[in-house]
Amino acid sequence: MVKHIILWNLKEDIEDTVKVKKGIKENLESLVGKIPGLVKLEIITEGLPSSNADVMLYSEFESAEALKGYAVHPDHVAAADGFVRPYTASRVCMDYEV
Repeated sequence: MVKHIILWNLKEDIEDTVKVKKGIKENLESLVGKIPGLVKLEIITEGLPSSNADVMLYSEFESAEALKGYAVHPDHVAAADGFVRPYTASRVCMDYEV
């Protein structure tokens, strides 16, 4: 199993961060069941005050190959291009095998 974790910070000029976070959450979480090998995907938009990221993606894949397929899957690309990339200023990623 492979775990894939991403932390994003939103762009500073976003006026409605609640709407943006909701769009990220709804669109990425809807990918479960659509992409082969994607076992679990959860978006966290409300961290504790000690957090220094705005949005977190936690996901699990059957294998490293499944993660590679997810990265280029048309449904994932559409969600990322439409609801994530236009609104994020920074991205940090950690992938690991368990």
